Amino acid sequence: MRDDVEVLASVDALADAAARRFVAAAGAAIGARGEFIVALAGGSTPRSTYDRLAEPQYSSSVDWPRVQVLWGDERCVNPESPKSNYAMAREALLDHVRVRKENVHRIHGEDDPAAEAIAYEQVVRGVLKTPAGAPRRANGARIDLVLLGLGEDGHTASLFPASTVAGGGERGLNALGNGAHRAVASGGDDARWVEAVFARATAMWRVTLTPVVINAAAEVVFIVSGDAKAAIVRRVLDGPRVPHELPAQLIAPAAGRVRWLLDAAAAAALS
Repeated sequence: MRDDVEVLASVDALADAAARRFVAAAGAAIGARGEFIVALAGGSTPRSTYDRLAEPQYSSSVDWPRVQVLWGDERCVNPESPKSNYAMAREALLDHVRVRKENVHRIHGEDDPAAEAIAYEQVVRGVLKTPAGAPRRANGARIDLVLLGLGEDGHTASLFPASTVAGGGERGLNALGNGAHRAVASGGDDARWVEAVFARATAMWRVTLTPVVINAAAEVVFIVSGDAKAAIVRRVLDGPRVPHELPAQLIAPAAGRVRWLLDAAAAAALS
């Protein structure tokens, strides 16, 4: 088994492991510079982690007023919608801890997607103290922890196969090779940090962080559960590198760490 993969016996054990990783990352960042910047994920598996973090055994270990909360992506819906990643995180976690309202930076899914992508990039740049230019890797100028899930099609955040956000352009991702994807992931001074994307599978607009800013993070943690994910986990981790088909493979921080937390069912097909 790879050293960046941890397999947990159950969904409950997975939630505990992810909560512990959150607490450890928060403690290290706050201890070092008095602030922790996290980007939350949507989905049912991360929700279990947020439920754990709201419990006293974990919530009491985090200095919540010093936490800055971002989102990796959001569906373009009202913030009260059951489809909203913000609503899920608020109900499961944020309403139960002492995080400051001004430190919760939600994506305004109810607004025009293209306009909100531009606006949210400015929010992220403000939190990371980088008003212009490429992401920086200095502490305090990058996200400390990005939480991600994994879709059965290999997408993560709202980076989908054949998405122009992941670097496909008009030709689509299948026309691009790995070199092009490395350029997309690393970016340049003019690379977008946040983009609007139309998810054809659900006929819904979304706003997402791009690989450029995710790959500048200090740590990225994928949280994946269930036997329905076993085949795609194997393709992403053990198969050939084809990020044009599997956008999750774009996530590879150059100066950070990726961890995969899997329950036994999701890891069942790994060698």
